Formats: sequence, C-alpha cells, structure tokens
Amino acid sequence: MTPVDSPATAARRPATAWPLENALFSAAMVAQRLPWTDAPARALGLDALTRGGVTRRLLGHLRRTRSGRPVTLSTPYGSFLVPLTPGDTEGLLTRADEAGALGPASGLTSGGRRYGLSPHAPLDQEAAAAPAADPRSREALDALLAEDVDRAVAARRGDGTLEWQAWYRDMLRLSRRVVVGAGAAPDTLLSEVIAVATSTAGDRSYGAGSAALRRRLELHLTDPDPDSLTGRVLARGADPDAVAPALAHALALVSEAAAGTALQALALLAAGAAVSPADAVGEALRRYPPVAAAVYPVRAPFVWEDLAIGAGTEILRAPGWLRRPGDADGTVPDPIPSALCADPTGCAAARFAALVAEAVVRVVTARVRPVLIAPACTADRLPDTLDPRTLLVALQDVDDPGVHEDHRGRAGDGRVTVGTATAVPVSAYGYAPASYGALAHASADRLERHAESLAACADNSGWNEDEAGERFRMILLGHAERCAEAADDVRRAAQRLSD
Repeated sequence: MTPVDSPATAARRPATAWPLENALFSAAMVAQRLPWTDAPARALGLDALTRGGVTRRLLGHLRRTRSGRPVTLSTPYGSFLVPLTPGDTEGLLTRADEAGALGPASGLTSGGRRYGLSPHAPLDQEAAAAPAADPRSREALDALLAEDVDRAVAARRGDGTLEWQAWYRDMLRLSRRVVVGAGAAPDTLLSEVIAVATSTAGDRSYGAGSAALRRRLELHLTDPDPDSLTGRVLARGADPDAVAPALAHALALVSEAAAGTALQALALLAAGAAVSPADAVGEALRRYPPVAAAVYPVRAPFVWEDLAIGAGTEILRAPGWLRRPGDADGTVPDPIPSALCADPTGCAAARFAALVAEAVVRVVTARVRPVLIAPACTADRLPDTLDPRTLLVALQDVDDPGVHEDHRGRAGDGRVTVGTATAVPVSAYGYAPASYGALAHASADRLERHAESLAACADNSGWNEDEAGERFRMILLGHAERCAEAADDVRRAAQRLSD
C-alpha cells in the first residue's frame, strides 16, 4: 500500500457539527440582524454577549473541538462548510479555484439573503498599483480627486454634517472619473448599469445586464483619458474589448470603497482609532469588510489537504467574523482584497479601490477635520458594525475650531445662501443636554439665514413684471416669515438646553 492510499492519509469528509453547535451558530447568524442588542451588553461591560463576542467565542470553541479544521454547519440559511481560520479559508478556496470546482460566489446579508457580487476579472497589476509605487502618481491621483472632494465638502448640511445620498452621489462621480476618465464623470447611467449588472450576477438575466454595461462602457474607451485607470491600462497595449470586464469590475469596487469604506475610515480617524489615511482605510476594511460574508458553490469534487469536498457543498467565507482581535492568522498577509472582492486568488482591482479610498481620506483631511457624531464610540470600544449609510460624520474646517461666521448674500441680490456649510460644534449630540443645545443653536442660525435669503430673493426686481410674479413674491415672503419664526423657537429651545 502506498503512503497516498494509506488510511492515515486517505481523504475524508469534513467533520459535521453537533446539533447544539448548529443551533448556536444559527443563533449567532440570526443575531447579526439585531444591532441594537450590542448597546445594553456594552453598557453593562459584557462585551462577550455582543454579537461579535458571541461569534468569536463560538468560533473559538469550534477551533478547539475540531483541531481548527473546517466544519459543516447547518443553519436557517443553508448548510455550509465553514473554515475556521483565514489561512484555511484562503487555502481551501484557492485549491478549489485551481481545480476549477467553484461556481460564481454570492454575497450573504445578515438577514440570510443572497445577492450578486461584481464578477472578478483580472486587471493589469502594474497600472493598478501605480499610485502606491510612484509618489508622482499618488500626487496625480490626489489632484484628480480634488474637484469631486471639494464638491462633497461643499454639500455639507448647515451644521457641517454629511448627508449620505449627497456623499454617495459625489463619490460615484469621483469613481467614474478615476476609473474611466473625466468624460465619464457626469455619466450617472454608467453607475446605474454597473449596479444592475452586479445585482443580477449569477442570475439568468445577468447576460442582458452585462451586455448593456459593455455597451455603455465602450462609449468611453474610444478616446481614453490618460489620467484614468482606463487610460493607463490601454496605454500598455491592452485590447479595449478584452479589458472591459476588468474595468467594469474596478469601477464597481472603487465605487464601493470611495463611498462606504472612505466614510468609515473618516469615522475611525475621528474616533482616534487610526493615525493616518492608509491606516484608517486598512482598519475599516479589516473590521467592516464590504463583502462581510460570501457563499461559494462547489460544482465538482476536489481534495484539499486531507479533506474530500463533494460537489454541491457550499463554502462560507466570513472575513468579518474571523479577522477580529485575538483571531489573527499570520498566514494571510493581505486581507484587503478579500474584503472587497470574492475572488480567492487576489484582486488587483480591489487593491486599487483601497488606494482610491485612501486618497479620498487623504484629500478630505487636508481640507477639513472629521468629527464623529453618531454612533458615539471611542478607539477602544468600536462597534462590531459600522454601516456607512447610517454614519453621521461632520467636516469641520481646520482653520476654524468653532462655528463659521455667517456668509450672507448682499441684501437685494436674490442669492440663496442656505447651502453654505458651517462647522458642527465640537460637542455632539448623545452626550448631554448642552450638546443638543449647541447643535440646536447651529440649526437656528441656518434657519435664520434661510429666511434672510428667501426675503432677499423675494426683493429681486424680477418679480415686478406681472401678477404671477407678485403672487410668487408673496409666497416667498410667507416661507421666509415661517423660517424666521422657526429659528426663534429653535433658539429658545437651544437656550433652555444650554442653561
């Protein structure tokens, strides 16, 4: 008998979890849908009872009882083969990919819903890595971002806070400029087609979405912008038709990183959990990976180390669960690509997306100072989840520690100035009544400026031409009066809170 055929080395099926372990793992998965459960546990100092604490302890138990080897677990969302360390996860998926045994991966939400992921396509690594390898390329990237970052900063609310939809819209514009070129920056339809094609990945309708995406992208490939990723890739002699899928994948990942990861990184900087843009982006991707969980269907049997993996198995990779303090595994040198892309072999587009997110943070912090309003947290007590859509971050001008002076239009010039940003007070709501009072004072100032600018607009002589104009002038003056009364009411409430 040869050593390969000996009982000691024969491939065996992965271990199956006990019923109680299945129940606990299922409960941990379901608990991901209940972020409010963390607050009372943290308030009592019982971090082990938070969602992250329970998951970490359960994974630690499974590693001890299964010698760290992957285990099959049954859950309400399906039966999964779950690797218990980042090293085993990458090794198992890499071997499956080499064997051609993997089908298209899908994301898994905390509610158990599967969703499409941007299909991986290889990207020219040298072109993608240019901003990291060459200081001049980094400076060029920062300059390329300046217009859209300035647009996002200028779109702050009156109290200095960022509104998610406005930030998201500006970051999509920035992403189109960086990946495809200046001509694509205003092409909002390109981002919409990317989103549709990504959401249908793996479905029957994906072919139609992919074809629409290719047609839209081709509009910008005939005369590539040399400052964009597309321009650098095509300048190296690539065939536009051949690289279109890779560029589409890069645009999808850069859009995700610039909008979501960069905002999380600004929050981490504001909380003191990071010391530089690169550190903040890396920490955001490790703690809050956009692809928090992915499912990989096995289409053909293969053997990894001493385990025989059968067709029909579904492998669950959840980097957000495994990469926690105390769970580090040194066999995975670069966790960033897997946080953005599900491909097990590494993704140059994901690394480029991280570089763009880092540049966004670098350019933003060169102009303003981020202040984290909500959720209230500190560097040593960060939340287990940090949804960028619900983050409240203010941007405070670096040369002004307090509230800006009013920037009012000249009387009678008809200019509306309510969009002018003011810095949020250093005190933030969620701490004390006086903090609410500081924000209320800023809101009252904004309402007062709104009333004045509406009155100035009504005073414009352009309304004198006819009866319709006079009627509209009265409507404007009515709005101005209501805003002025509201400002007085809010200021009185702010005074009570501050006393």
